[in-house]
Amino acid sequence: MPFLRSLEETVSKYKGREWRVSSAKDISEFASHPCAIFSDDSVSIFAKFSDSPDAAQQFEIELVSLNYLKTYAGVMIPTPVGIISMANGTLFVMEALDVIERGPLQWRQIGRALAQIHRIKSDSCGFHMNNYFGPLGQDNTPIRDWVTFFRERRMIPHLKLAVDSGNLPLSIALQVERLIKRLPEFCGPETKPSLLHGDAQQNNFISTSQGAYVIDPAVYYGNPEIDLAFIDYFQSVPEEVFEGYREEMPIDIGFIERRNFWRVSGYLAVVAVGGQEYLNKLTSALQGYL
Repeated sequence: MPFLRSLEETVSKYKGREWRVSSAKDISEFASHPCAIFSDDSVSIFAKFSDSPDAAQQFEIELVSLNYLKTYAGVMIPTPVGIISMANGTLFVMEALDVIERGPLQWRQIGRALAQIHRIKSDSCGFHMNNYFGPLGQDNTPIRDWVTFFRERRMIPHLKLAVDSGNLPLSIALQVERLIKRLPEFCGPETKPSLLHGDAQQNNFISTSQGAYVIDPAVYYGNPEIDLAFIDYFQSVPEEVFEGYREEMPIDIGFIERRNFWRVSGYLAVVAVGGQEYLNKLTSALQGYL
């Protein structure tokens, strides 16, 4: 297969020796892109593929974002190997990690890693470049106050995407519009913008014997409660995640009341890309605020 030749050439150059694929394991079920782990029986490589027209740009931004988290927050990221552009798409290649089963310690490590990211502060919400939330473009043009940023850069754009996709019933769209008009009531106390992972669902942390590694970020500066709400907006997590976080940073007592509120923007984005099965989660999240 042509992509295997390109992969082998890239990894051989990276390792400074010949590297040839002897085995492959498809792990696409755990990711939003087709992806697999390839090995020559001594070195394992993770590669994910996208055939999107802007895939190379997406992966370049992802690489910049990962390095930003490593440089400024000091969290662990997989070692990048390269980005390979081909005729039919693009590969993002990294060294594979030795994943271990999660127990209480590993869940705490995820919470600590998230708190480590949130320690980094800014005077404005947003980021110095735009990026992607999954496959969706994300506008990070800075705005000083969080309520305005959240309304203009997240809620309104995600609502528009969901409506334009045809996947969002009008009745639910009208509920979201009512919520947007009342954002100041629900956003909680104003806080100094923190660096965010931006898509901090639990699958975007990899547990290893060295600790928690961070992957697939959508970084910007904003309210850290967003990340805390997204940790389990797809799947539940044990309380140890939040215990680990609190070992490093406090969580405002009002977060529990705001938890589903923060998830509305994420559910809108998921619905926009075809996740109609999340309409029930979206409507449930809305119920407590209307």
